[in-house]
Amino acid sequence: MGRNRVTGEPALQAHLPSSAPFPLDPRESMLDFGRRVIVAEAQALSVLVGALDAEFERAVKLLLSLRGRVVVTGMGKSGHIARKVAATLASTGTPALFIHPAEAAHGDLGMLVPGDALLALSNSGGTTELRPILAHAASLDIPIVAISAGGTSPLMQASDIRLLMPPVDEACPDNLAPTTSTAMMMALGDALALATMRERGTSRDGFEMLHPGGVIGRRLMRVTALMHAGDGMPLVAATLSMRDVILVMTARSFGVAGVVDAAGCLRGIITDGDLRRHVDDLLTATAGDVMTRDPVTIPGRCFAEDALAVMNDRKITSVFVVDDVHPERPIGLIHIHDFLRLGLE
Repeated sequence: MGRNRVTGEPALQAHLPSSAPFPLDPRESMLDFGRRVIVAEAQALSVLVGALDAEFERAVKLLLSLRGRVVVTGMGKSGHIARKVAATLASTGTPALFIHPAEAAHGDLGMLVPGDALLALSNSGGTTELRPILAHAASLDIPIVAISAGGTSPLMQASDIRLLMPPVDEACPDNLAPTTSTAMMMALGDALALATMRERGTSRDGFEMLHPGGVIGRRLMRVTALMHAGDGMPLVAATLSMRDVILVMTARSFGVAGVVDAAGCLRGIITDGDLRRHVDDLLTATAGDVMTRDPVTIPGRCFAEDALAVMNDRKITSVFVVDDVHPERPIGLIHIHDFLRLGLE
């Protein structure tokens, strides 16, 4: 077994064959060829798993200790991955930005300042456009983290922390188009971001602040932002006649009514199912006679996706939202249609 060219530790030898790495077969269908590309990339990621070493932990600890930001850079396809890595870091609680290495040499070097760290991506590690930004980082004593397959490359030699990708052929008949290499870079960037997020303790509360838009923002919306409150709630007293209860249920159009006591505390719920079960008694019954006691409720701090999960699990179409401090007090009502309008199912 050989050794890691940077750390001197034993290196993982499992990698895709270097001779005719991705041969073409004219009889192969487009579907089978596409599947083979995906298999090759999946195999490369499996090799990457075994190649991670203590340098990864050093990189995470560095990101956690930063006073400034993670400045991510890369050229070509590595640059596209670098943009994504910077966005993932930022969205998971680690301040980050992308600098194009060519633009950096024309004035953008000023975006890299003491307190930052530089994360540079290059499969070969010999990308000439990286030289100015690497030199600038070194002059400011800014730590450099490299992601590269070039163990003895200029990038690796200039870096303080070296995340060495294993030697894996590209999923390309000519072994040229960046495919498996960029897949590994992407996965390694995700691993860095999420490991840092975990160590920092970023929770869904933090995600809520950082993702107010899009599907993630809708999933992490608090139910208090969706609920029908005040006069929009179908609330009735336990002593109210069922004739009047039905009028309230019809006017609010939720198919339910919450039954409250004199102090405004939720004691039960009346649904369409309760009406069917008590059809012979409706002319003489009161809300207290018909209601189902101890109904399912959700707290106001609940996320939209969690509330929807409760409703789907209990097979209910409406649920009352209660006060976080006084869980017996209803503050709103959520209906399944409120989630459907958001595109959540």
